Amino acid sequence: MSNDVIAPKAARFGAQERLRTLQNDIMDLILERDLDVGDPMPTENELCAALGVGRNTVREALKVLQALGVVEIRHGFGTFVAATSFTSLGASLAFRGRLSLRHGGAEALELVDVRQALESGLIGLAIDAVTEDDLQVLERQVVAMEVLAAQGKHFIDEDQDFHRLLYVPLHNDLLSNLLEVFWNVYRQIHEGAGFEQHSLDENAHTHRLILDAVRSRDKRLAAERLIEHFHGIRAHLSALGGV
Repeated sequence: MSNDVIAPKAARFGAQERLRTLQNDIMDLILERDLDVGDPMPTENELCAALGVGRNTVREALKVLQALGVVEIRHGFGTFVAATSFTSLGASLAFRGRLSLRHGGAEALELVDVRQALESGLIGLAIDAVTEDDLQVLERQVVAMEVLAAQGKHFIDEDQDFHRLLYVPLHNDLLSNLLEVFWNVYRQIHEGAGFEQHSLDENAHTHRLILDAVRSRDKRLAAERLIEHFHGIRAHLSALGGV
């Protein structure tokens, strides 16, 4: 009787593994054929012939790859290599982070750890590349935060722009996309759980201190102040998660 229970599970796991293998085969095919963003994919018939699988299996694999942002299925037109997108990653991370607040917030805190590592680790390179025009733009963001804080208003948009603009001089699209993902996750967590009202002035001042360190081109101090800033974010998330 136990064999009757185990066999379907084994078959199911085997099917999942075959589907993952097919997804990898399709991605390998994209690379081998030098397809680029926006290029049409081979037809379903061509994929079936090239990969030795049935039409339904190919369709299932393509749907998963679309969810992962690898391909884009345009009904009536075909399937194309998708442009870079972190939408799925951001949605998944936001869900996991918000869910983790129900049992300690560990995953939300891990996201902060990764973001801190990115920002504090790259701030030195950003300082090397920053221009006076960049500093003026950052100054406007900090002033806007200070004004809103004095009015008792939240400034999450200005905060997000400040951190994005810090690294614009690096011209690193991957970094920009990752920072946007982490910010959107952070935003969803806090919009769902509530923002801190009492620390608006302190938060604005923290960004002023970070900018001062960047303006003086003190890499060590800028990294330290970013880390201190993330300690504050981590403390708030810990309180929300009951840590």
